[in-house]
Amino acid sequence: MKSFIGSLVYCFSLLLVDLCESYDLNNPSYILAQSYAQRRNHALPHRTLNPAATDSQCRSRPLDLVFIIDSSRSVRPGEFEKVKIFLADMVDTLDVGPDATRVAVVNYASTVKIEFLLKNHLTKDTIKQAINRIEPLAAGTMTGMAIKKAMDEAFTEKSGARPKSKNISKVAIIVTDGRPQDQVEEVSAAARASGIEIYAVGVDRADMGSLKLMASNPLDDHVFYVETYGVIEKLTSKFRETLCEVKVEIVQDPCMCEARLAFQRQTQSSLQDLNAKLAAVTRKVEQMENMLGRM
Repeated sequence: MKSFIGSLVYCFSLLLVDLCESYDLNNPSYILAQSYAQRRNHALPHRTLNPAATDSQCRSRPLDLVFIIDSSRSVRPGEFEKVKIFLADMVDTLDVGPDATRVAVVNYASTVKIEFLLKNHLTKDTIKQAINRIEPLAAGTMTGMAIKKAMDEAFTEKSGARPKSKNISKVAIIVTDGRPQDQVEEVSAAARASGIEIYAVGVDRADMGSLKLMASNPLDDHVFYVETYGVIEKLTSKFRETLCEVKVEIVQDPCMCEARLAFQRQTQSSLQDLNAKLAAVTRKVEQMENMLGRM
């Protein structure tokens, strides 16, 4: 019996040695994996955008972008200032330049005025300065006339739009708070047929039916509504996602993905080895029991 117990202790000693070898505590990769395992139930840092990369989010999609803004009598002076802030914030999200995004603004009420063309300002600072100088026109709401003027004059190569061969997206963003006093359906269809993608932003009393007639399809992606001009800036982040192919640059590896994979591989391999060794020990114990049974 003593020899049996001694043999059994010897077998388990061998198993313990094998386990220690399988979990090499001096192995740096295992220590890294173990460190992840110890921390996996704690809060991890959030993924963050590299501030230096934020300004380059739109470089993969240059645009010829024309804002068409309603400055009719229903838009109060303070509200019109909020529209200008929205435009300036939008410009800040874009990568602006001769070979990147170009911006123009069409201002309208009873009359239509092109405030500046795509070719006039090719830096963010000069565009925002030009936006700051825009004054409301007052009176009526000739939205159809504004769309036609943008199509015929603002989106031309003479005005700074790139030729079709450059494959640059042409985008119009219409901001209005009322019902058009002219027809918008046909002129909007013509603009879309010419290759202009139209977004319609309605504020407060804006007519939703007219917004849908102007906008490109799918309407869910091209028609927006906000209750007041005071919250219009909230649309900036939505347009940033829509107009830009956002690139997220990871500053750190908060999920410790490589360590986690290493830990999983190490654990799986060690468990397989452990199962094999346990099976071998079981067979040895069974052999010893059989030998004792025959004694």
